[in-house]
Amino acid sequence: MPSLISRVIPRRFKSSQVEIPVVRLSGAIMTGNSPLRQNLSLEGIANQLEKAFTAKHSPAVALSINSPGGSPVQSRLIYKRIRDLAEENNKKVHIFVEDVAASGGYMIAVAGDEIIADPSSIVGSIGVVSASFGFTELIKKIGVERRVHTAGKNKATMDPFQPEKASDVDHIKALQLEIHQTFIDMVKARRGAKLQDNDDLFTGQFWTAITGLQLGLVDGLGDMRSHLRAAYGEKTKLNLIQPSRGLLGRKNTGGISHGHLLGAAGESLMNVLEEKSLWSRYGL
Repeated sequence: MPSLISRVIPRRFKSSQVEIPVVRLSGAIMTGNSPLRQNLSLEGIANQLEKAFTAKHSPAVALSINSPGGSPVQSRLIYKRIRDLAEENNKKVHIFVEDVAASGGYMIAVAGDEIIADPSSIVGSIGVVSASFGFTELIKKIGVERRVHTAGKNKATMDPFQPEKASDVDHIKALQLEIHQTFIDMVKARRGAKLQDNDDLFTGQFWTAITGLQLGLVDGLGDMRSHLRAAYGEKTKLNLIQPSRGLLGRKNTGGISHGHLLGAAGESLMNVLEEKSLWSRYGL
């Protein structure tokens, strides 16, 4: 059955070759890029999005998403930039899910006019999570004394080297509820009547795209090439918009000092561990 998008595409786009810009949005959503690693953030993809949406003769933009989520702020900034560019340039937005579009990844996905996923893709996880470590017992064992001096009684909230306080946990949960409601409002605004009435829909639960289709989280099952050719014609050409990269995967902005490289290596290791924990939640 033709998708809603394919039914509203002007005939002239189906009768000749159409070029669709493609941008890949892949990885954990977080700031703090280093010379060794670049995460998914607005700063990192802004130029690609601008180039894709300003392609003069393209009726649409295709975005491939493969992200387990991360920063709710960066997720919403990316979502907002996609919607702004789509409206400014009168472009349709086709979202295609790879392994996973969950949590912040799904927040970005709802920027699309339609969401297409592989049957085995993971979608959903409409919730908010905060995670950290507690080292109070460890520092006792190694004989370390923690000393903290603050001006303001709440400046050491959730210090991992001090016992957890109930008041701190209550405050964090209150913040999470506000962020969660923002997420829910975005999904409802974009998916509207497509969403099915399900008690688990906004609990942070996640599903394969097969169930996601039944719940209204996605619009169809398939792959980018086949779907876009069905919508725009067999001559449709996909044009991948590549990021401008220099040494070690970053834009070339000059030399990297030995000290900077070592410091970045430590930061990158922490990012790797954080990203691995995000992916592992979905069995990936």
